[in-house]
Amino acid sequence: MTPTTRSHALPFVLFALAAGPALAADRVSMAVPGVPPVFSGLVAYVAKEEGFFKKHGVEVEVRPFDSGAAAAQAVVSGNIDLSLSPTPVIVRMVSNAGVDLVGIYGMANPDWLLASTQPGVKCADLKDQAVGVDSVGGARAVALAAFLRPCGLKVDQVKLVSLSSNVGAAMIAGQIKVGVLHTDDVPVLEEQMGKKLAFARVLAGLIDATRFMVDPKNADRVANIATVTGRTVQVAKQALPHFYQIKYWPLEDDGLGKANIDRVIAAEKDVGGIKPGKEPVAYERLVDRGVWKDAEALLKK
Repeated sequence: MTPTTRSHALPFVLFALAAGPALAADRVSMAVPGVPPVFSGLVAYVAKEEGFFKKHGVEVEVRPFDSGAAAAQAVVSGNIDLSLSPTPVIVRMVSNAGVDLVGIYGMANPDWLLASTQPGVKCADLKDQAVGVDSVGGARAVALAAFLRPCGLKVDQVKLVSLSSNVGAAMIAGQIKVGVLHTDDVPVLEEQMGKKLAFARVLAGLIDATRFMVDPKNADRVANIATVTGRTVQVAKQALPHFYQIKYWPLEDDGLGKANIDRVIAAEKDVGGIKPGKEPVAYERLVDRGVWKDAEALLKK
């Protein structure tokens, strides 16, 4: 993973409406960027979880948004009281539309960097290339504009791929080769690029979870956890046995049998999902069955 360049622009500021409606003195909503949240918002979660907001007599609802720009729009619309948003985005909003936002807290030392999984990539090489950002107009996209300026490129000369805070994950998966990252993304990429062990550990966890789920003595616990889907405990207890009966979650093998995958590929070709003249992906290219075997090995230790 090669850092191409770093940003020197003020990254995030906490914004509020300069002349907003009166607020309840002890209840405030605060938006942070990224789903899941990026590290800039961590301070808000620590303040909430460790009781520091309550210590000072205020109850704060911390809500993640796809981007800091979207969070700022929520403040403008009155749905959120405060937003941790990228400074350049707010500068544009105030300058171009006269929105009534004011900064009350700033992070003066940015951590943005433009990085590539391919060694030796230069800024000028990015023309017409896909670059991962949070969203069009989001903090990462704005930082990208600053990165491209010294090498004579503009944002519309690259292909933006909107990924919220999942840019690093997409680079690990090989979906994109270049992305705008936070500092905390870098060690994750360096650890996982080209390695399957982390993924094998995930599968081992899923296998253990499936074994737990199909054990009748755990029915109540699983049904309670299943309420995250929006179903009631009672409905979940009624539905789950059907899933177990059809072996919905794989337990005996990886569930990636060639016949099933080939049928999906053929169907996509028939319905036009694969464009005419394009070669359908081969099963061997699409599937790696070795990770399941590694997971099984972990479970035997």
